[in-house]
Amino acid sequence: MSPSRTRGRHNARKWVIGTIAIVVSFVVFLVPFVFVLLQAAKSPAEANQLGFTLPTQWQLWQNLVAVMQTGDGGILRAFLNSAVLTVGSVVIMVVFAAMVGYVLQRRPSRWNGVINFFVLAGLIVPPAIVPTIWVLQGLNLFKTMGGMILVEATFGLSFCILLFRAFVATIPKELDEAAVLDGAGPIRLFFGVVLPLLKPVIITVVLVQSVTVFNDFTNPLYFLPGSENATVQQTLYTFQSQSVSQLNLLFTDVLLITIPPLILYIFFNRQIVAGMTSGAVKG
Repeated sequence: MSPSRTRGRHNARKWVIGTIAIVVSFVVFLVPFVFVLLQAAKSPAEANQLGFTLPTQWQLWQNLVAVMQTGDGGILRAFLNSAVLTVGSVVIMVVFAAMVGYVLQRRPSRWNGVINFFVLAGLIVPPAIVPTIWVLQGLNLFKTMGGMILVEATFGLSFCILLFRAFVATIPKELDEAAVLDGAGPIRLFFGVVLPLLKPVIITVVLVQSVTVFNDFTNPLYFLPGSENATVQQTLYTFQSQSVSQLNLLFTDVLLITIPPLILYIFFNRQIVAGMTSGAVKG
């Protein structure tokens, strides 16, 4: 068989596989989003049927207004709570994970094995709800935004440390040595020389953890109870109960919650992939 024919068959096989991947991605990701959008644009009677059909009369704007006005602006307060929680916890994760990842990679010691064990344990061992509540109560942080920020940062810290440690391995040690020879101390060395070089993985951590914290439902439910502290995921309870089901408003709320993470992934998906794979590729 000629090389050109073999190459043609190989290209055709790649085209078929690519087409199948696109179709599967369409079905898995886009179809559910379209379903939510259709239900959010329907009247209560039509939405209760849960049909994958176009609405007879589009009421998307009316449903959006109704959702925003529910509970005297409780949705807006929930978005504000989620924004504060997301920003606070992600900032802590970035700063502390970058520091720990740098030290683990650049400063070998007998404690590295113990620290690595706890980092991996943070990924494997499931969170203990009741002991965590006891600790928060002992610190007077239970039902507070500060306590919730610390919980989210703690649960995401292990994953971030692994990313930063892998990326720090790609930075030449000569840069550290040159900065030390120029008189840079440890703090100036890290924040002035190393941290700016971590921009790709910082972007990845910020985007991935922002979406994770913003979409978190169980942790705020356990550690931040109360209507005043409700996050966007907990507002779904407002439109679904044992006696009343407002599915059109429920799906409208789901649509509002989905938009911010969707925008982040659409515009920054390349940065996410680059930050996740940079340590493996360069290492």
